[in-house]
Amino acid sequence: MPDPILSLKKLDAFYGDFQALYGVDMEMAEGEVIAIIGANGAGKSTLLRSISGLMSNESDQVNFLGKGIGAHRADEIAALGLALVPEGRQLFPSLSVEENLLIGGRLNRKGPWDLQSVFDLFPVLKERRAYPSTALSGGQQQMVAIGRALMANPDLILFDEISLGLAPVIIKSIYDALPGIVGDGMSAIIVEQDISKALSVSDRVYCLMEGRVTLKGAADSISREAISHAYFGID
Repeated sequence: MPDPILSLKKLDAFYGDFQALYGVDMEMAEGEVIAIIGANGAGKSTLLRSISGLMSNESDQVNFLGKGIGAHRADEIAALGLALVPEGRQLFPSLSVEENLLIGGRLNRKGPWDLQSVFDLFPVLKERRAYPSTALSGGQQQMVAIGRALMANPDLILFDEISLGLAPVIIKSIYDALPGIVGDGMSAIIVEQDISKALSVSDRVYCLMEGRVTLKGAADSISREAISHAYFGID
C-alpha cells in the first residue's frame, strides 16, 4: 500500500471510565472505500467520532495525510480535509436547505463540489433550496447532510449510519449516488447496519465487536460465515 491517507494505531476511546474502543488498528489508501460493520454498541460511531475530532485521543493514534491529529479539535481536522456526515443528520433547523449547504463550503477548500454539483447529485434539493430543513423528509435531510459535507471538498468523508431510519427506496437512491461521490478519488468510510449494502459499495470491510476489530479484509472475499462469527461472536 502507498502512504495511507488515514491510519489508526492502537486507538483507544473512553466515555468517562467506560472504554469503548480497544487498540484499533486501521489503514486506508487514497480513493478507498471502507465499510465498518458491527452490532449496536460495537463502537462504530465512536470510531468515527475519534477520527473526526469529536472525541480526543493521543495525537499519534490517528494519522491523517501524514499528520498526527488524534488530539486536534474537530474544526481543525475539518480544515485539513476530513468531513463527517453525522448520525441523525444534525442540520440547523432555523436555516434553509441552501443555507445548510453553504455552511459546508465556508472552509473555502478547492474541489469539484459546490451548490450546483450538489444539486446535480440530488435534484430534489434544488427544488427545495428555500425550504427550512425541518420541512424535508428524513431522506431529503440525509441528502442535505451529505451535500453539506461534500461542500467542504474533503479528501476523506465519513458516513455514520447512512441509511438509519430511511425507507428502502430512499436508501437505494442514496447508495445509487455514492459512485458519483467517490468517483473523483475521494476516500470514504461508511458505517452501516445493512451488511449487504455495506459490502456492495466498499473495497474493504472492518467488523467491530465490543470495541475490538474482529474481522477485516476485502469486501468481495469475506464469507458470510466469517462475518456472522465476527459480528456476533458465534460460529
